[in-house]
Amino acid sequence: MTYAFPPGGLPDQTVSPESTAVFTDAYAVIPASVQRDIVTSLLPGWVNTRAWVLARPLTGFAETFAQYAVELAPKGGSDTPEPDAQAQAVLFVATGRARLTLDGQGYDLVAGSYAYIPPAAKWTLWNTGDTPCGLHWVRKRYAPVDGLDAPEAFVTHDDEVAPIAMPDTDGAWATQRFADPGDLRHDMHVNIVTFQPGGRIPFAETHVMEHGLYVIQGTADYLLNRDWVPVGAGDFMWLRAFCPQACIATGQEPFRYLLYKDVNRHMPLSL
Repeated sequence: MTYAFPPGGLPDQTVSPESTAVFTDAYAVIPASVQRDIVTSLLPGWVNTRAWVLARPLTGFAETFAQYAVELAPKGGSDTPEPDAQAQAVLFVATGRARLTLDGQGYDLVAGSYAYIPPAAKWTLWNTGDTPCGLHWVRKRYAPVDGLDAPEAFVTHDDEVAPIAMPDTDGAWATQRFADPGDLRHDMHVNIVTFQPGGRIPFAETHVMEHGLYVIQGTADYLLNRDWVPVGAGDFMWLRAFCPQACIATGQEPFRYLLYKDVNRHMPLSL
Protein backbone atom coordinates (compact mmCIF):
# COMPACT_ATOMS: atom_id res chain seq x y z
CA MET A 1 0.00 0.00 0.00
CA THR A 2 1.24 3.49 -0.85
CA TYR A 3 0.08 6.74 0.72
CA ALA A 4 0.20 10.17 -0.88
CA PHE A 5 2.34 12.95 0.53
CA PRO A 6 3.20 16.48 -0.71
CA PRO A 7 5.49 16.33 -3.76
CA GLY A 8 7.64 19.35 -2.83
CA GLY A 9 9.98 20.60 -5.53
CA LEU A 10 9.13 23.50 -7.82
CA PRO A 11 7.53 23.33 -11.30
CA ASP A 12 9.60 24.76 -14.13
CA GLN A 13 8.78 27.98 -15.96
CA THR A 14 6.79 26.22 -18.69
CA VAL A 15 4.06 25.08 -16.28
CA SER A 16 0.76 26.97 -16.13
CA PRO A 17 -0.11 28.29 -12.64
CA GLU A 18 -3.78 27.40 -13.15
CA SER A 19 -4.94 24.75 -10.66
CA THR A 20 -7.90 23.57 -8.61
CA ALA A 21 -6.67 25.46 -5.53
CA VAL A 22 -9.53 27.49 -4.05
CA PHE A 23 -10.49 29.08 -0.73
CA THR A 24 -14.16 29.93 -0.22
CA ASP A 25 -16.28 30.82 2.82
CA ALA A 26 -17.46 27.17 3.00
CA TYR A 27 -14.46 25.07 1.97
CA ALA A 28 -10.89 25.08 0.73
CA VAL A 29 -9.02 22.82 -1.68
CA ILE A 30 -5.22 22.66 -1.50
CA PRO A 31 -4.22 20.31 -4.33
CA ALA A 32 -0.99 18.34 -4.36
CA SER A 33 0.23 20.48 -7.26
CA VAL A 34 0.62 23.52 -4.97
CA GLN A 35 2.24 21.70 -2.02
CA ARG A 36 5.74 22.82 -3.03
CA ASP A 37 9.02 23.59 -1.28
CA ILE A 38 8.47 27.33 -0.94
CA VAL A 39 5.23 26.98 1.05
CA THR A 40 6.73 24.87 3.85
CA SER A 41 7.21 26.04 7.44
CA LEU A 42 9.95 25.34 9.98
CA LEU A 43 8.86 24.40 13.49
CA PRO A 44 10.53 25.35 16.80
CA GLY A 45 11.89 22.32 18.61
CA TRP A 46 12.27 20.27 15.42
CA VAL A 47 15.53 19.68 13.54
CA ASN A 48 16.00 18.72 9.87
CA THR A 49 12.23 19.00 9.51
CA ARG A 50 9.80 20.97 7.38
CA ALA A 51 6.00 21.03 7.35
CA TRP A 52 3.17 21.90 5.03
CA VAL A 53 0.56 23.54 7.26
CA LEU A 54 -2.66 22.56 5.51
CA ALA A 55 -5.21 23.72 8.10
CA ARG A 56 -5.14 26.00 11.11
CA PRO A 57 -7.90 27.49 13.29
CA LEU A 58 -9.42 30.54 11.59
CA THR A 59 -12.25 32.56 13.09
CA GLY A 60 -15.41 32.06 11.06
CA PHE A 61 -14.04 29.04 9.21
CA ALA A 62 -12.76 25.70 10.56
CA GLU A 63 -11.92 26.40 14.19
CA THR A 64 -11.11 23.18 16.03
CA PHE A 65 -7.94 21.72 14.52
CA ALA A 66 -4.64 22.09 12.71
CA GLN A 67 -3.27 19.64 10.16
CA TYR A 68 0.32 19.35 8.95
CA ALA A 69 2.18 17.18 6.50
CA VAL A 70 5.60 16.79 8.14
CA GLU A 71 8.78 15.69 6.37
CA LEU A 72 11.65 14.48 8.54
CA ALA A 73 15.01 14.34 6.79
CA PRO A 74 17.34 11.51 7.87
CA LYS A 75 18.14 12.09 11.57
CA GLY A 76 15.40 14.70 11.67
CA GLY A 77 12.82 14.94 14.42
CA SER A 78 12.14 16.35 17.85
CA ASP A 79 12.42 15.64 21.56
CA THR A 80 9.91 18.45 22.25
CA PRO A 81 7.39 18.17 19.41
CA GLU A 82 4.22 19.61 20.98
CA PRO A 83 4.27 23.09 22.58
CA ASP A 84 0.66 22.94 23.83
CA ALA A 85 0.03 20.66 26.84
CA GLN A 86 -3.70 20.65 26.06
CA ALA A 87 -3.20 19.35 22.52
CA GLN A 88 -3.86 15.79 21.47
CA ALA A 89 -2.60 14.38 18.20
CA VAL A 90 -2.85 11.72 15.55
CA LEU A 91 0.20 10.75 13.50
CA PHE A 92 -0.17 8.76 10.28
CA VAL A 93 2.97 7.75 8.41
CA ALA A 94 2.89 8.02 4.62
CA THR A 95 6.51 7.27 3.70
CA GLY A 96 9.74 6.19 5.38
CA ARG A 97 10.42 5.09 8.94
CA ALA A 98 10.46 6.80 12.33
CA ARG A 99 10.87 5.97 16.00
CA LEU A 100 8.12 7.23 18.30
CA THR A 101 8.73 7.25 22.04
CA LEU A 102 5.46 7.75 23.87
CA ASP A 103 5.34 7.93 27.68
CA GLY A 104 8.53 5.85 27.82
CA GLN A 105 7.42 3.17 25.34
CA GLY A 106 9.14 2.93 21.95
CA TYR A 107 7.42 2.20 18.63
CA ASP A 108 8.91 1.72 15.18
CA LEU A 109 6.62 3.43 12.68
CA VAL A 110 6.43 2.59 8.97
CA ALA A 111 4.12 3.59 6.13
CA GLY A 112 0.56 2.97 7.33
CA SER A 113 1.38 3.32 11.05
CA TYR A 114 -1.16 5.29 13.11
CA ALA A 115 -0.61 6.74 16.59
CA TYR A 116 -3.07 8.52 18.89
CA ILE A 117 -1.32 10.79 21.41
CA PRO A 118 -3.46 12.15 24.29
CA PRO A 119 -3.01 15.61 25.83
CA ALA A 120 -0.04 16.12 28.16
CA ALA A 121 1.67 12.95 26.90
CA LYS A 122 5.46 12.93 26.73
CA TRP A 123 6.62 11.94 23.27
CA THR A 124 9.51 12.19 20.84
CA LEU A 125 9.80 11.38 17.16
CA TRP A 126 12.93 10.78 15.04
CA ASN A 127 13.57 9.54 11.52
CA THR A 128 15.50 6.28 11.81
CA GLY A 129 15.92 5.64 8.09
CA ASP A 130 18.22 6.77 5.30
CA THR A 131 15.43 8.49 3.34
CA PRO A 132 12.92 11.19 4.32
CA CYS A 133 9.97 10.18 6.46
CA GLY A 134 6.65 11.83 5.60
CA LEU A 135 3.76 11.82 8.05
CA HIS A 136 0.42 13.51 8.60
CA TRP A 137 -0.03 15.24 11.96
CA VAL A 138 -3.49 16.32 13.18
CA ARG A 139 -3.62 18.49 16.33
CA LYS A 140 -6.65 19.47 18.40
CA ARG A 141 -7.00 20.89 21.90
CA TYR A 142 -8.75 18.31 24.02
CA ALA A 143 -12.18 19.28 25.41
CA PRO A 144 -12.39 17.65 28.88
CA VAL A 145 -15.68 16.50 30.39
CA ASP A 146 -16.39 16.01 34.11
CA GLY A 147 -16.43 12.29 34.88
CA LEU A 148 -14.53 11.25 31.74
CA ASP A 149 -10.80 10.65 31.66
CA ALA A 150 -8.79 11.50 28.57
CA PRO A 151 -8.30 8.51 26.23
CA GLU A 152 -5.19 6.35 26.44
CA ALA A 153 -2.47 6.48 23.83
CA PHE A 154 -2.37 3.72 21.24
CA VAL A 155 -0.36 2.76 18.16
CA THR A 156 -1.68 0.58 15.36
CA HIS A 157 -1.46 0.17 11.57
CA ASP A 158 -3.74 0.51 8.56
CA ASP A 159 -3.50 -3.27 8.04
CA GLU A 160 -4.67 -3.99 11.59
CA VAL A 161 -7.98 -2.09 11.48
CA ALA A 162 -10.71 -3.72 9.41
CA PRO A 163 -12.90 -1.47 7.27
CA ILE A 164 -16.58 -1.44 8.21
CA ALA A 165 -18.95 -1.14 5.28
CA MET A 166 -21.65 1.49 5.42
CA PRO A 167 -25.17 0.02 5.44
CA ASP A 168 -26.68 -0.98 2.09
CA THR A 169 -23.48 -0.30 0.12
CA ASP A 170 -22.21 -3.88 -0.42
CA GLY A 171 -18.73 -2.68 0.59
CA ALA A 172 -18.52 0.13 -1.96
CA TRP A 173 -18.15 2.65 0.91
CA ALA A 174 -16.34 1.67 4.09
CA THR A 175 -14.61 3.32 7.06
CA GLN A 176 -11.69 2.25 9.22
CA ARG A 177 -12.44 3.61 12.67
CA PHE A 178 -9.24 3.74 14.71
CA ALA A 179 -11.04 4.90 17.86
CA ASP A 180 -14.26 3.32 19.13
CA PRO A 181 -17.07 5.68 18.00
CA GLY A 182 -18.98 4.82 21.20
CA ASP A 183 -16.10 5.95 23.44
CA LEU A 184 -17.17 9.44 24.51
CA ARG A 185 -13.72 10.20 25.89
CA HIS A 186 -12.64 10.89 22.32
CA ASP A 187 -13.58 14.35 21.03
CA MET A 188 -12.02 13.84 17.61
CA HIS A 189 -11.80 10.97 15.16
CA VAL A 190 -9.21 10.54 12.43
CA ASN A 191 -10.34 7.68 10.21
CA ILE A 192 -9.63 6.30 6.75
CA VAL A 193 -12.59 6.29 4.37
CA THR A 194 -12.48 4.07 1.27
CA PHE A 195 -14.68 4.03 -1.81
CA GLN A 196 -14.36 1.35 -4.43
CA PRO A 197 -14.43 2.61 -8.06
CA GLY A 198 -17.92 3.96 -8.70
CA GLY A 199 -18.74 4.04 -4.98
CA ARG A 200 -20.31 7.19 -3.68
CA ILE A 201 -21.83 9.21 -0.87
CA PRO A 202 -25.37 9.12 -2.26
CA PHE A 203 -26.62 12.31 -0.59
CA ALA A 204 -25.19 15.69 0.30
CA GLU A 205 -23.96 15.23 3.87
CA THR A 206 -24.67 18.39 5.87
CA HIS A 207 -23.57 18.25 9.51
CA VAL A 208 -21.92 20.06 12.40
CA MET A 209 -18.52 18.35 12.14
CA GLU A 210 -15.58 20.18 10.59
CA HIS A 211 -13.47 18.11 8.23
CA GLY A 212 -9.93 17.83 7.04
CA LEU A 213 -9.63 15.30 4.19
CA TYR A 214 -6.23 14.29 2.79
CA VAL A 215 -6.54 12.01 -0.24
CA ILE A 216 -4.05 9.17 0.20
CA GLN A 217 -5.03 7.15 -2.90
CA GLY A 218 -7.19 7.31 -6.01
CA THR A 219 -9.44 9.92 -7.60
CA ALA A 220 -13.00 11.19 -7.22
CA ASP A 221 -15.42 13.92 -8.10
CA TYR A 222 -16.17 15.64 -4.78
CA LEU A 223 -19.17 17.86 -4.03
CA LEU A 224 -18.17 20.83 -1.87
CA ASN A 225 -21.09 23.12 -1.06
CA ARG A 226 -22.47 23.65 -4.60
CA ASP A 227 -19.34 22.79 -6.58
CA TRP A 228 -18.16 19.47 -8.01
CA VAL A 229 -14.35 19.37 -7.80
CA PRO A 230 -12.07 16.64 -9.23
CA VAL A 231 -9.60 15.46 -6.59
CA GLY A 232 -6.77 12.95 -6.51
CA ALA A 233 -3.93 11.56 -4.42
CA GLY A 234 -2.22 14.26 -2.36
CA ASP A 235 -5.08 16.76 -2.55
CA PHE A 236 -6.38 18.24 0.71
CA MET A 237 -9.91 19.49 1.42
CA TRP A 238 -10.91 21.63 4.39
CA LEU A 239 -14.66 21.82 5.12
CA ARG A 240 -16.43 24.23 7.41
CA ALA A 241 -19.22 22.92 9.64
CA PHE A 242 -22.46 22.34 7.68
CA CYS A 243 -20.74 22.50 4.28
CA PRO A 244 -22.65 20.01 2.07
CA GLN A 245 -20.42 17.22 0.75
CA ALA A 246 -20.67 14.07 -1.35
CA CYS A 247 -18.40 12.16 -3.71
CA ILE A 248 -18.25 9.66 -6.56
CA ALA A 249 -15.06 7.57 -6.84
CA THR A 250 -13.56 7.58 -10.32
CA GLY A 251 -10.70 5.66 -11.91
CA GLN A 252 -9.71 2.00 -11.53
CA GLU A 253 -8.41 1.94 -7.94
CA PRO A 254 -9.98 2.64 -4.55
CA PHE A 255 -10.42 6.25 -3.50
CA ARG A 256 -9.13 6.66 0.08
CA TYR A 257 -8.75 9.66 2.35
CA LEU A 258 -7.63 10.41 5.89
CA LEU A 259 -10.59 12.12 7.56
CA TYR A 260 -10.58 14.40 10.62
CA LYS A 261 -13.80 15.34 12.39
CA ASP A 262 -14.71 16.75 15.81
CA VAL A 263 -17.18 14.57 17.74
CA ASN A 264 -18.91 13.76 21.05
CA ARG A 265 -19.22 17.19 22.63
CA HIS A 266 -22.00 19.71 23.31
CA MET A 267 -21.91 22.88 21.25
CA PRO A 268 -20.58 25.89 23.20
CA LEU A 269 -23.24 28.57 23.46
CA SER A 270 -20.91 31.54 23.57
CA LEU A 271 -18.10 32.68 21.29
